[in-house]
Amino acid sequence: MKILCIADEVDPLVYSPRIKERFGDVELVLAAGDLPLEYLGFISSMLNCPLLYVEGNHDGHDKADALQWTHFSSPADEGARNIGFRLIREGGLTILGLPGSIRYNRGPNQFSDLAMALHILALAPRLFFERLLRGKALDIVLAHASPLGIQDRDDPCHRGFKSFLGLIHRWKPAWFVHGHVHLYDLASPRSSEEGPTTIVNAFGHWIINTEKTA
Repeated sequence: MKILCIADEVDPLVYSPRIKERFGDVELVLAAGDLPLEYLGFISSMLNCPLLYVEGNHDGHDKADALQWTHFSSPADEGARNIGFRLIREGGLTILGLPGSIRYNRGPNQFSDLAMALHILALAPRLFFERLLRGKALDIVLAHASPLGIQDRDDPCHRGFKSFLGLIHRWKPAWFVHGHVHLYDLASPRSSEEGPTTIVNAFGHWIINTEKTA
């Protein structure tokens, strides 16, 4: 399955009248947070495929003024789904959504590492069930923040979650897709490996192919 991953920035290559020409073969869109609702609605409508998203630490603020096209009022109206702290099946894949960033002030969608660990622990029965039923608990994690020490930053806002490392080592997803860390240098690394898991920063946009999850 070809998946379009997006995060943090309205990408003009995606938010374009030529979106079908560029991404018409995409079967699923994963949005890793801090994106305007109108943008998500536009993508889901134009590509006519499922769009799953989690909220970032800046979501909830009004970004509509930054957009040129504002005729999509809600991602739900166009088939997008918020999967924050949910485990779902989509296109034959098991996908876990983890919203927000590490707590650094009193803003929205921020969590302590302990709070995030407890949210993940609450999902353990479903993960066990998926592994018993299908032989594998998890294919993709869609998160806003990154794991601690992997594609994160040293500042308090962009530090990753230690609990994400435990999730990766325990449940071994094939892919961990995140945003939150902006990449303005084209030479910046996009992906890295942690055991069997490929960790991808979806800033702007990035394409993944899930053949390795089979």
